[in-house]
Amino acid sequence: MSSDDEYRVSMSPLRYHVMRERGTEAPFTGEHFENWRDGTYVCGACGEALFSSDAKFISGCGWPSFDAALSGVVERHFDGAHGSVRVEVTCRNCGSHLGHVFDDGPTATGDRYCINSIALDFDDGGGRPVE
Repeated sequence: MSSDDEYRVSMSPLRYHVMRERGTEAPFTGEHFENWRDGTYVCGACGEALFSSDAKFISGCGWPSFDAALSGVVERHFDGAHGSVRVEVTCRNCGSHLGHVFDDGPTATGDRYCINSIALDFDDGGGRPVE
């Protein structure tokens, strides 16, 4: 696991802000928002596989949305920042902030993971994640 200083050097300022300082990117701007290729979304900090493209759907929230994470790879935490009541999602492997999950999803899982695009890399099966 890397230290915050190592993450600061290896990440872009925006990725560091989102993933290590629990920030967010502007909605409808992320690289993966309209990515509909088959593959796996991985943590932008540590490379852990997080979401299958099969779980991705259009939610209208402005961030890539998924109805399920891969088994055992994310953690949920209460987030009361800014006077809101939300559930934060972090990578279980490295603790980096990914986004939030809501219980109003339109599929059978009932979950709507709204994940910052900058927090993800995409592995199209070619063996190397594509940022």
